[in-house]
Amino acid sequence: MIKTIIGAAAIAAVTLVVVPAQAAKMGVGCSSANLTKTEASVEAMADGDNKWAAEKEMAAAQDAMLNGKMGACGSHLSKAAAVAK
Repeated sequence: MIKTIIGAAAIAAVTLVVVPAQAAKMGVGCSSANLTKTEASVEAMADGDNKWAAEKEMAAAQDAMLNGKMGACGSHLSKAAAVAK
């Protein structure tokens, strides 16, 4: 039982380190400038499923930024930017 708890804690610790690092590697960090640039790209998209998905990712990125979850913000922002391309 203790080994399971220690293992789960170790996995959680690694995840907390890897996720923000991975988001930073993707090239779209969570900043006001990147949010503005990506939002402009999304707004320029034609209406449809891709635009809706990108808007959903933008909303999640903004929510994560406001809550101080910069790794999650960068991840959502990267997804929105990928859809907007």
